[in-house]
Amino acid sequence: SSAHLALAPHLFGWKYQGLAYDVMLHLGTLLAICAYFARDWAGIVRAGVTRAGAPEGRTLWLLAVGTVPAVALGLLLHEAAENAFREPWWIACNLIIFSGLIYWADRSPSQTRSLADLSLKDAALIGMAQAIALLPGASRSGMTIMAALFLGYARRDAARISFLFATPVLLGAGLLEAGKISAADIDPAFLTGVSAAFLTGLASIKFLLTYLKDRTLKIFILYRVALGACILWSLR
Repeated sequence: SSAHLALAPHLFGWKYQGLAYDVMLHLGTLLAICAYFARDWAGIVRAGVTRAGAPEGRTLWLLAVGTVPAVALGLLLHEAAENAFREPWWIACNLIIFSGLIYWADRSPSQTRSLADLSLKDAALIGMAQAIALLPGASRSGMTIMAALFLGYARRDAARISFLFATPVLLGAGLLEAGKISAADIDPAFLTGVSAAFLTGLASIKFLLTYLKDRTLKIFILYRVALGACILWSLR
């Protein structure tokens, strides 16, 4: 969570570790996604290359379409994402405001679609929602799950779609920031952070996909609102 990474220095009095280190932690999460969905990605890539015109072969290219908005806005707003957007009051407002939209989406009456139903329009809309996550506190997974729910996808499938959409975006961001990291930066603390992100990422994916089989997003929404309120209270 970019919001939590940005808040930690403020809460504990640490020096901000920098966006490049944050992105490297996200690469730990990316490794977890790749490990967990390795079979899915193998099938998606194989079908996309060998049967691009068939329904099962379109998924790879639809995921590519959904990546474009986040890449474009990420390049355009890179400096703002590293500085202005990371102020605690801004994060708190995003946590609370977007919780209302996630709650609305979670109550959507039609939640029956799956990844097999993904269309070009859906990929574009989910991709645009993913781009909103440049605002820490909006939450990349929160925005993509929200968009998928509004489009009628089942909660568990919405979460699965969210993780698949995350893969190329996290990979691109990691490659963009990798050039800023020198060999001297790869110390025990660096490796510990990436390893912790990988392990907690695996656990979180498994938990979320299991939890959303028959439960709503209510507990996550309540947490977001409570955290946002606590931040604003601490800044008063």
